[in-house]
Amino acid sequence: MLSFDVETKSAKLGFELLEDNKVILSTVGTNDLSAAGSELKQHMTLTEVQITGRNFHHKGVRFVDTNPGRDLKYVSHEIKENESGKLLKVVQEDEKKQLKTTNSYQLYNETPVIRSWVTIKNIGKEDLGIEYVSSFALTGVNQAHDLEENYSEDNVVYIPNNDWTAETQWKANTLKNAGLDYWVDGEKKQASTKRISVTNNSSWSCSEYSPNGILVNAKTRQASVWQIETNGAWHYELTDIGRGNLLAIRLSGPEEFDNHWWKNLKSGDSFTTVQVAFGQLEGDYEDAIDAMTKYRRAIRRSNEDNKKLAVIFNDYMNGLSGDPTTEKEIPLINAAKEVGCEYFVIDCGWYADGYWWDSVGEWMPSDVRFPDGIEKLIQYIRDQGLTPGLWLELEVMGVKCPLANKLPDDWFFMRHGKRVIDADRYHLDFTNPEVRKFADKVVDRLVKQYGVGYIKMDYNITTGIGTKLNADSVGDGLLKHNRAYLKWLDAVFERYSDLIIENCGSGGMRHDYAMLQRHSIQSMTDQTDYIRNGNIAAVGASVVAPEQCAIWSYPLQKGDEEEVIFNMINAMLVRIHQSGLLNKLEGQRLDLVAEGIQTYKTYRDKIPSMLPIWPDGLSQLDDPWFSYGLKGDHEIYLAVWRGIGNSDNHTIDLSKYGKISDIEQIYPNNDDTSSYKTESNSVQLSFSKEKMARLYHIILK
Repeated sequence: MLSFDVETKSAKLGFELLEDNKVILSTVGTNDLSAAGSELKQHMTLTEVQITGRNFHHKGVRFVDTNPGRDLKYVSHEIKENESGKLLKVVQEDEKKQLKTTNSYQLYNETPVIRSWVTIKNIGKEDLGIEYVSSFALTGVNQAHDLEENYSEDNVVYIPNNDWTAETQWKANTLKNAGLDYWVDGEKKQASTKRISVTNNSSWSCSEYSPNGILVNAKTRQASVWQIETNGAWHYELTDIGRGNLLAIRLSGPEEFDNHWWKNLKSGDSFTTVQVAFGQLEGDYEDAIDAMTKYRRAIRRSNEDNKKLAVIFNDYMNGLSGDPTTEKEIPLINAAKEVGCEYFVIDCGWYADGYWWDSVGEWMPSDVRFPDGIEKLIQYIRDQGLTPGLWLELEVMGVKCPLANKLPDDWFFMRHGKRVIDADRYHLDFTNPEVRKFADKVVDRLVKQYGVGYIKMDYNITTGIGTKLNADSVGDGLLKHNRAYLKWLDAVFERYSDLIIENCGSGGMRHDYAMLQRHSIQSMTDQTDYIRNGNIAAVGASVVAPEQCAIWSYPLQKGDEEEVIFNMINAMLVRIHQSGLLNKLEGQRLDLVAEGIQTYKTYRDKIPSMLPIWPDGLSQLDDPWFSYGLKGDHEIYLAVWRGIGNSDNHTIDLSKYGKISDIEQIYPNNDDTSSYKTESNSVQLSFSKEKMARLYHIILK
């Protein structure tokens, strides 16, 4: 039996060729299954592919034992070194000589997480209907230590649930409690028909779940972590195979059963799956997220914004709320400058005289709101030493937009011969080159004529399951649009390399890394309750690198000093999206905003190299106490929040991260309502009332 490996200083993959020339993936990071028996290895399919008209070799709806996926045979492989690490390509063909697959695996020097994708090519003479292609398939996940272990009870799966204004709520369950049982009856073992499946449809890639997951074996301390990198539909599943012995994971973009995707692959044509990431390591969920954080930094477009971490003021949240005018903006601009902001963004409403939701689409400034022209106001922002920005929602057009009835149907998403309408808006189809030209003209006008250096790109409707126009299926139409939009975005950044385009989708409904390997900054939530905003802020870095994760800080008009402090700390270990009517804040409350921003500027340069920690676990909405920190070389910056609850006291154990040498509260400076001390490598805290937060700097020995 032949074998070959590819390895960097952080990542490793190992492959074996079985006697029937089947190639299997037997080693991923710390997970080495090379000692498994020959019968089990026959189930370790490298690439799952299901073709229309081919026999399914299993019961149920799981994507295991697909055809011809399970019968693909090894042809060749090659390994090339590159700047990031090493790229491996493995070529297979089916026995009928109809299909060739190329699995690509990018290994990185700094993280055990690898990137995976698959290209399939029709090498036969007949069309092939493609129902499913895995981007990554591993059989035997978290099972290196014992293939006879009860994976159902020992493994805990972490799934990040999303809702509008309730993003990144991780829920943890054993596989058994999640519904996947380990079938054993004496010596008899049996594979089930059950799968734990997580699926997203439509163009809000994070509408119900983040495209991420973590699996931790509590018995062996193995951890797996993954993400799917697409700005549309996707699917992953955990299931069992091989008489129930083996735990399998399958990661993919859209497919037919769950996502309405089907592809007619003509003779000579190729199709490439969405890219995904997967890592296997020793450790727990924090170690897994650390590895994924390093990976996210490795794949991201190089840009200055993620190094400088400029403080951004946006007029929307608990502020102007979509009603900007020159008269209202001038005092806000002055106040933003006074507290130390560096960017000033005019949010939605600048393009309409009144109600604008169903009439957007031309993106021309309102003369009523800006009687002297929006250019003059933008110049005023520049004159104050701030970089100006504007809000856009470029992928939609309101049903009452004057342009809408003048444009042909092929500009828009279509199903059953009708334009798709969602919340009084049509959705533009970026596969149409005329749509892309239109979008280019809008961006060019904002940058060249108006002089903006920042665009908040929002996205408040969805496409549904897709479009049938010029596509093999509605899911195929959606994927084509998704990819066309990304190519358009790449071209924008090529023209304007210093332009910052914030990724926003009703807050965090599109925080995937198809978008975020391009965008430098992500609006994480539109939560308007500052307490719950803190809960979301404390876990945002689990799915988005800290230096990309933007959180609102919006001091209220009627509030106290503790409310301001809480608001500021929500954003001070990620990216600050400052808002609120700062021009109406007075005295110490305004001073606390300025103090928070000034404190942030003393350490923000460290954030892009620090790793997130959660000493109290991954925060949930309405937790009475919660914390989140960033760990660097011999230091921790730790934010602690007290929400709503009866206990004034809280202890945080930091022994996992090192030994405490010193601790200092760095925000706020003056404090007579909280206290802290260290004992046995723990921090003991006392906050005198609910709705308080504090920020600490801890030196480790």
